[in-house]
Amino acid sequence: MTLWLLGDQLYPEAAPLQRHDSVLLVEAHEFADRLAYHPQKLTLLFAAMRHARDDLRDRGVDVTYLRAATFGDALDDYFAANPGASLTVMRPSSHGAADRLRELVESRGGSLSVVASDLFVTTPAEWDRWTDGRGDGYRQEQWYRHVRRETGVLMDGDDPVGGDWNYDEQNRETPPDDWDAPPLPTFEPDDLTREVHAFVTERYGDHWGDADLDGFPWPVTRSEALAALDQFVETRLPAFGPYQDAMLQGEWALAHSLLSPALNLGLLHPREVVDAATAAYRDGDADVPLQSVEGFVRQLLGWREFMRHAYREAMPGLADANQLGQERDLPPLYWTGDTDMACLSAAVGHVRRRGYAHHIERLMVLSNFALLYGVDPAALNRWFHLGFVDAFHWVTTPNVVGMGSFGTDLVSSKPYAASANYVNRMSDHCASCPYDPDETTGEDACPFNSLYWDFLREHEETLRGTGRMGLVYHHVDDKDDAEWRAIRDRAADVRADAANGDL
Repeated sequence: MTLWLLGDQLYPEAAPLQRHDSVLLVEAHEFADRLAYHPQKLTLLFAAMRHARDDLRDRGVDVTYLRAATFGDALDDYFAANPGASLTVMRPSSHGAADRLRELVESRGGSLSVVASDLFVTTPAEWDRWTDGRGDGYRQEQWYRHVRRETGVLMDGDDPVGGDWNYDEQNRETPPDDWDAPPLPTFEPDDLTREVHAFVTERYGDHWGDADLDGFPWPVTRSEALAALDQFVETRLPAFGPYQDAMLQGEWALAHSLLSPALNLGLLHPREVVDAATAAYRDGDADVPLQSVEGFVRQLLGWREFMRHAYREAMPGLADANQLGQERDLPPLYWTGDTDMACLSAAVGHVRRRGYAHHIERLMVLSNFALLYGVDPAALNRWFHLGFVDAFHWVTTPNVVGMGSFGTDLVSSKPYAASANYVNRMSDHCASCPYDPDETTGEDACPFNSLYWDFLREHEETLRGTGRMGLVYHHVDDKDDAEWRAIRDRAADVRADAANGDL
């Protein structure tokens, strides 16, 4: 029997892969005509697949590698050569994908067995046991502690190592002026990657984003991914914790791991990444503080695992969730980066240049502005999905629709909405920005401020009753009618300028 290996399931030690000595890989191209996917994302995906093909063949695996417009076209060729063949596939993470693949195979006279994916730390069955009887009242922090207990990661018996479950309060620092970001990994594209890149730039030449491979930071092979993991643990993990929420002009990566693309393609397994980070602390390396290791582990065992299961549980409704009824289009600046807002221009520029922005830029700049502006969550989700090298539907949808857009309260009990005060506290952007973070109204006032208060007032009926918004609405109540008129006028001007590309 042959394993149909999908492009985001490339982990070479996956149990189903070990049980099969023949593999089918399909490089389908037509899907990328539906959205203007970033050229570096497509280069990364196709290059990783072709390298995996060659690595598997070097290991003695019989690999059929088909390039076609669609999965269906490739399967036509496959079953013409292998009539009535039986295939196995690891369950895809995207909602409904397994059923669609089975239909494609069976309609061509074959059969498809769907087996469990072991590309995550936790299983759907474990999630279902944990959520049983909890109703809809569970949150990521509770899940994170459960997974820590079950796996023993950063545990001292029944207690967390160090006595605390998380170190958020220590992980909200901004670097001093003389701080230099640790060096980043770079991977010189080999001939195969350059061949893929040439194909992508010709086939998808009108797509959004910079196609330049200069300084390409994304591993496309298993060996490169392991090297990237080692480089992060040895070089950037020590500073990751305290500065993980910081934003600096001229720094697109700071001390972040940049491992999410490799994880989401299956070039790395999340457990081996967690083990590498915790080993650096456990082995007594004084340069790796607990706050950095715990903060990094929480991103994987906490948020990544939680979002995967939340997506599985909430689909298909999650994709179209829009509890606030927001319907505006993305303003042009998300495509051009042309705005005087220093933080927003920098974040869009990072995505356009690299197909990447770190998690605070994603949540507190890109998503926050769209939330306050009133963007349709599905529109923002499409932009993230096409623009980010690590984006897959199961990743972006709960993060962007659920968390960033507050399209549902599935993953958060309140919106991640913030004024300019947050950006000013966590970055150096405001110092060079023409907009004043301390002003709410007037032409020079930071757009975040009027949009923030206008957003709270517009959605007061939905938000005031949530358990964590009481203090915020105390400040809403303190404003008089004249102040509210000025706020609404400024917010209307900001939205008009943004819609016209003049912000």
